[in-house]
Amino acid sequence: MKKQSFSDWLRQSLLFITCGPFVWVGYTVLVGVLMPLGKASLLLGILFSVTALFVGVGVAKYIDLKYTVENPVSLPWALRKSLPLAVLAAGAIVIFWFAFMVVAYLFLGEFYKVSRFFFYWELTPEKLSYRHTRELASWIYAYANVTLIFTLLMLTTFASWFSYPLMLFKDYAWSQAREQGNVMLRRNQQAIYKMLGFLAAQAMLCMTVTPLLTPVLYMLTSTMMYVSYRSLFESG
Repeated sequence: MKKQSFSDWLRQSLLFITCGPFVWVGYTVLVGVLMPLGKASLLLGILFSVTALFVGVGVAKYIDLKYTVENPVSLPWALRKSLPLAVLAAGAIVIFWFAFMVVAYLFLGEFYKVSRFFFYWELTPEKLSYRHTRELASWIYAYANVTLIFTLLMLTTFASWFSYPLMLFKDYAWSQAREQGNVMLRRNQQAIYKMLGFLAAQAMLCMTVTPLLTPVLYMLTSTMMYVSYRSLFESG
């Protein structure tokens, strides 16, 4: 099998987005509108953000099938298929995040702040006023960018970059998906690490310089996950 390159995946992903622009616009707008949930409940914000990220992989599959098979699946079918596993994966990320937060607050002697993970209303008139658009977006979406970086870290540590699509499209168990994903990681290590570094760098950039592009970054990450998976596991 020909080794893939990060530049190929990025180019293919950008071209892939043009295949279903209206679907991706709807997805991106929905993500952008609902992401402020994290300023009322970090738990719900993380759960929604990660779920949206993984559901985006299912959306990518729908767009791919729409243009490659005679009887493509419907978008609702793709959403129903991807949503349960996406929520399960997001729930695992939430548990890891909460565990790390508890340890951090215990170390800092601020355990009382743990309750803020479940509910902490920050969308007050005082915090929403006197902010420029970029500053407001940076404040609202900051947690989402941290969530994306944290998710990439969890995937590479406890699973693999390809675990979710393998479980979704090939019905692999978690352990089998992790094993097969790591096999491809070893074969395409440079390309995958460059891709992960690129996405993490874009997330950090969205924290300060381009916060309004945070929903777009989630869409791009979903697309790159699907495109890289397809090139390695469905190319033949």
